[in-house]
Amino acid sequence: ESMEQTHQDIELGFVGEANYRIVVEGYLDPSYSDRIAGMKIEVTQRGDIKPITTLFGAVIDQAELSGVLETLYSLHLTLLSVESVGAER
Repeated sequence: ESMEQTHQDIELGFVGEANYRIVVEGYLDPSYSDRIAGMKIEVTQRGDIKPITTLFGAVIDQAELSGVLETLYSLHLTLLSVESVGAER
């Protein structure tokens, strides 16, 4: 079977808008929401160790998700998890 046929048979699973929960170690000010696709930002303080920031919101496609992750990377935040939590309705 050719490589092209194999790629045609694979369903990638990213079809249309979906909600994502992204968790990073470190502090991200809620004012960054506009830079990260309008996602909601919640910061959880953990005493003397780095806080945890959770982002939640709709992402329209893989390009937008990639842009959000690139922004977090450029801010030197440690990515802890990325979770699809269902399609936008």
